[in-house]
Amino acid sequence: MHVIHTTGTTRPDGRLLDNIEGAAYGAGVSLIFEDSDIDGDGPDLHQHPYAETFVIRGGRALFTVAGEQLMGVAGQVLVVPKLTPHKFEVVGPERYIATHIHASETFITEWLEGPRAQGAGTGSSP
Repeated sequence: MHVIHTTGTTRPDGRLLDNIEGAAYGAGVSLIFEDSDIDGDGPDLHQHPYAETFVIRGGRALFTVAGEQLMGVAGQVLVVPKLTPHKFEVVGPERYIATHIHASETFITEWLEGPRAQGAGTGSSP
């Protein structure tokens, strides 16, 4: 058994973000813990070769999935299929608090927009 203590890393902009890659623990999933009240905060458009599940515990975020928009709110679980372009943006004033479950022991991300997309291709960063 592994007991993992998250660090609660607070970035200069006040955003709290932690991630755990399951490979280090023999787990078949990787996790991102999001906590932000910054309007518009969220990743650029990207996709993964596996499904990503969003467990929203607080607040709300506007998700764009395969070109369609959906307001994700506390109490919902959203599942984005593999190889499906997606992104989200925090919508305040409540804090968006969620756990993102990547169905992979490591993060594999293909960035489709933003600075990481330009020649970066795939990477291990969530």
